[in-house]
Amino acid sequence: MARRSAHGSRPVPNLGWQRVQGPHHTGAYRVSRTGAKVTSLVVLAVLAFFGTFAGVTWADLSNTVEQQGVDLLPQKTASGKKTESLPVDPYAKSAIDILLIGQDTRDGDGNAAVGGDDADLASLHNADTTMILHISADRKFVDLVSVPRDLIVTTPGCETSNGTMYAQSGVMFNSIFPNAYAQGGDIASAASCTVAEVNYLSGLNIQQFMVVDFSGLSNMIDAIGGVDICIPTYTRDGYTGIELGRGMHHLDGQTATQFARMRHGAGTDGSDTMRTTRQQYLIRRVINTVLSKNMVTQSGQLYQLAKAALKSVQMSQGLADAATLAGLAASMKDFDMNRLYSQTIPITEYIYDPNRSQLADGAEDVWKKLREDKPLVEEATSTESTDSANGSDAGSDAADTGSSADTGTSTDAGTSTDSGTADTSGSDTSDGSTYDAATDTYKMADGTIIDAATGGIIDPETGAIKSQVTGQYIGLAARYIEVTYCGVKY
Repeated sequence: MARRSAHGSRPVPNLGWQRVQGPHHTGAYRVSRTGAKVTSLVVLAVLAFFGTFAGVTWADLSNTVEQQGVDLLPQKTASGKKTESLPVDPYAKSAIDILLIGQDTRDGDGNAAVGGDDADLASLHNADTTMILHISADRKFVDLVSVPRDLIVTTPGCETSNGTMYAQSGVMFNSIFPNAYAQGGDIASAASCTVAEVNYLSGLNIQQFMVVDFSGLSNMIDAIGGVDICIPTYTRDGYTGIELGRGMHHLDGQTATQFARMRHGAGTDGSDTMRTTRQQYLIRRVINTVLSKNMVTQSGQLYQLAKAALKSVQMSQGLADAATLAGLAASMKDFDMNRLYSQTIPITEYIYDPNRSQLADGAEDVWKKLREDKPLVEEATSTESTDSANGSDAGSDAADTGSSADTGTSTDAGTSTDSGTADTSGSDTSDGSTYDAATDTYKMADGTIIDAATGGIIDPETGAIKSQVTGQYIGLAARYIEVTYCGVKY
């Protein structure tokens, strides 16, 4: 029996900055974060109802969108000129960049119930998650790049609704949003200054943003009837009230949001970067649930999803138009979810504090791909021979970390499972590792488990993936934990 080739027909990422030991049969970073889910739900929801409902329903959605519009405040550039915010033209055949911001606040209905109602939290407005959404000009791929909240940066200063916030150095990235909110007194100031900082770091010209909060996330999950989550290890956090045993759980919106927020107690190491891996997995399951809905027989539920999604997002005026969102959705109607690529901007420990981070050498390579409208992953076809009987075809499909489970066509978490043990029939590779098609992983001779989709090292207890280069968390091995601990069949 022929061995499975090292690469087979799998797409190989060209991430530039990452050089890892072990098998280099990696697919793409397709792990999303909170902001990604929000945008996906908005686009999918609008697309579901585009041309389906009567005028009165469209008018209702249109009114909802317009009420969520927020100004992007003009900012001074290096030349002294002020930037001009332009509306989005989804048919212009040009790339679209949107900054996605997850807000930690107690304002608004439901946020205190999720985040806590202590008096000292009443005026809280923090940026919990920030990510760049890059939609390609040809609408054939989407890049998602997250910016860590504890990244140490220099700020060029920015304009708020109440004067200038002056330049600073050596500050945490996520301090910009609350400081701008405190000075300007509104979301327009907070979001605009965050956009200005990301443009300063990346060299991009982002003009659009979306902001979502705890309640919005919870409402969207409730609107789709909850979400199924596979828990690989006993998980408990006294701060959020989460307590879940190993196995598959159906979570309502509030419980799922607390699952995404927790970072204390059992099942976590207390770091924010590990928390993001759970957020990434939650997004995966939410998108899978949305795509599994029948848009005809479940139109009522999908209408509520559209309303919940749109009401949960404050967006720049360039996006706050129902026709614009519908046009964007229509322009992406043939989009392949397997071409949604995501990664955290390359970081390393901050030289003065190991609990903070700074940009790594490879960050500019990623910024450049966004500026030049290129996918984060450049797919290459191997000329090496493969033996499909040894699972090369299955491996190729599995390289899309979303795989069929992420597009709503595979087993959802509610499907029947076996005893919870994975089918570990694998094939040896030329580098001495063993490929497991069921989990889409490679097991090295020393027992290390490598995620085939990212090239990272999997913690077999939690499923968390760490980069072999930086040691930083880069995602959660969803397929590995679902097959291994919840008996899901792929």
